[in-house]
Amino acid sequence: MSETTGASYAAAGVDIEAGDRAVELMKEWVKKTQRPEVLGGLGGFAGLFDASALKRYERPLLASATDGVGTKVDIARQLGVYDTIGHDLVAMVMDDIVVCGAEPLFMTDYICVGKVHPERVAAIVKGIAEGCVLAGCALVGGETAEHPGLLGEDDFDVAGAGTGVVEADRLLGPDRIRKGDAVIAMAASGLHSNGYSLVRHVLLNQAGLALDTRIDELGRTLGEELLEPTKIYSLDCLALTRTTDVHAFSHVTGGGLAANLARVIPDGLHAIVDRTTWTPAPIFDLVGKTGQVERLELEKTLNMGVGMIAIVPEESTDAALATLADRGVDAWVAGEITDRGDHETGAALIGTYSN
Repeated sequence: MSETTGASYAAAGVDIEAGDRAVELMKEWVKKTQRPEVLGGLGGFAGLFDASALKRYERPLLASATDGVGTKVDIARQLGVYDTIGHDLVAMVMDDIVVCGAEPLFMTDYICVGKVHPERVAAIVKGIAEGCVLAGCALVGGETAEHPGLLGEDDFDVAGAGTGVVEADRLLGPDRIRKGDAVIAMAASGLHSNGYSLVRHVLLNQAGLALDTRIDELGRTLGEELLEPTKIYSLDCLALTRTTDVHAFSHVTGGGLAANLARVIPDGLHAIVDRTTWTPAPIFDLVGKTGQVERLELEKTLNMGVGMIAIVPEESTDAALATLADRGVDAWVAGEITDRGDHETGAALIGTYSN
């Protein structure tokens, strides 16, 4: 007589053994991110961080942020490249935290997949760990969730949350900004991790370009360009706070340069950014011309070649540029802070991009 087998988690599509294998594969990468304040190893229910390290602060303020990388994950999925998307995740989280002057401390991640392929998950975590090293923070834990029936076998998404700390009297932001301050732009590495719904719609859907198509203007394939990791500015920004009197930072993400810069400009002042001071990378022109996208639409969707802004006193400009140059960061004076007119917003772009 045959035996009847009841329902099981495995039959429903969840492979616990594959999840365990993924954890084993990612351990070596997570270990590379450890800071002395981290206690315990991977696999616990919670990551532990020794808060006594904050005793050196007089009044420590904790800064936190959470984010994902949007539809850029679909480019990674199509290309089968999983070890760079983690850089994007760390940049989106930790470069938000550093804007207030906070030192990144630790991060956790959440990876959701249709089916656990241990090597793929480990590759994603490898990228996150490498990004954490570049940001100077620890990866203290995370979660890998398998959602069969909700996601396809190759589908995945990533999200993360991070924590940093800043001394209260060194908190950066609108209160420090003064008329005459210089607006210093730091070059983006590419599209970073925003606007991919527009980019994919224009280049892949409308134009029908294949990701393996070599684009002469880009000097590489379209897929390679679209997967270029987001630059992580955290340690560069912290270096600026040690060598110059930084008043504020602005991380240029969704909404574009003007909108994100306006978030740190106080009432009564106006940030003017001169487009003639830089030339956006060819990918921005490709998206604009291919999709006949108006410039203002591009600028409120994409970073247009600027990934981070620092606002410093005019007399600190040379020192700030020297610090960034020493760290290999392409940076330039892109504008200034002025009085705000009756009909002006917090920030505006003027002029025409340099060719």
